[in-house]
Amino acid sequence: MKHRIDWVRQNCRLLAAIASEFDAEKPFAGRTIGTGIHLEPKTVALILTLQSGGARMVSTGNLNSTQPEAVDYLRDNGVTVIGGPTRDPDEHRGNLKAVLAERPDILLDNGGDLFDLYRQDRYPGLLGGTEETTSGRMRLAPMRDELALPILVINDSPIKQFAENEHGVGQSVLESYMRITNRVTNGQRVAVFGYGACGKGVAANFRAANAKVSVVDRDPLKRLQAHLDGHDTPPRETAIASADFIVTVTGGGRIIGPEDLPHFKDGVILANAGHFPVEIDAAALAASGDVAARTGYDVGVESLTLKDGRTIRVIAEGHMFNLAGPRPMGNSIETMDLGFALQARCLEAVALGKATADQCVVPVPRDIDERVANAYLDLHYG
Repeated sequence: MKHRIDWVRQNCRLLAAIASEFDAEKPFAGRTIGTGIHLEPKTVALILTLQSGGARMVSTGNLNSTQPEAVDYLRDNGVTVIGGPTRDPDEHRGNLKAVLAERPDILLDNGGDLFDLYRQDRYPGLLGGTEETTSGRMRLAPMRDELALPILVINDSPIKQFAENEHGVGQSVLESYMRITNRVTNGQRVAVFGYGACGKGVAANFRAANAKVSVVDRDPLKRLQAHLDGHDTPPRETAIASADFIVTVTGGGRIIGPEDLPHFKDGVILANAGHFPVEIDAAALAASGDVAARTGYDVGVESLTLKDGRTIRVIAEGHMFNLAGPRPMGNSIETMDLGFALQARCLEAVALGKATADQCVVPVPRDIDERVANAYLDLHYG
């Protein structure tokens, strides 16, 4: 039986077309590309597309999202993969440093880890690269003067925002919640923390599944947008107290912690869909003196029984649950194909010197957005 990764690669039609082009033109010939990104079937398709362009690929994963079958597949196809699945931040940091020890010419970063470590211990010859996420952009933006390299932020592309974030993340969070918990959404109260593109998609998908959705965001403009989109926008404590399911998707720092324990509804389920496993402080919740007992379930959910009898449930220990929960599927193939086509074209621009140092932590250039959009539409209507 063919591997699931083969199915994904067959359905990444944009990447397949780019791989054929790269195979002929070799834009990365003689270059090493270092990557620190979730290692799962769709990133396998991206990494092998870059390899087809002549790149030597050195890759490691992110915290608690590396899939062993992806590692094996990459290694079988000649990619140097450092480390494996881990939830240990120190081990992860060591893997990232090992990638940089190979002195890659170009970096594909996801969360700003690689560029931040490079900034602390520079080596000659780095041309620049890409950053995948909002979290990474927020982290790297203050370092522009120090980095002084072309770094194109994929998440700031409108294609990435509406295709992968709004549609892809929105669908995968709903799908993951239903697959992991097997719980009904109809009539349930869902509190979505964060109303960027990802939060907007999550809220819309749960409302389409007949949930009653509340949105919490520090930005009054985002709250107004959520209100006009038809969602409730109550005060934070009110949203927490009424919610059957709380999902954080801010891309920022700590959002939920033990200080919120008095407000939780009995039986509430907590999950994080943000990049870093910090938005729900799962360790502090479990260590709270208000917790009387802990019970883990093989579906990836831990129940915390409080001394007053209430139960709080946390999915995937606060890690990105659509990629870190049981049988993780992540975003849909087509939405990731679009986002990774942007990655491939941006990395090509860096390799060919078409991106300059003044494009440091900036959005994808418009011409690349248009090229990818036209290519996708041509597949469907050409």
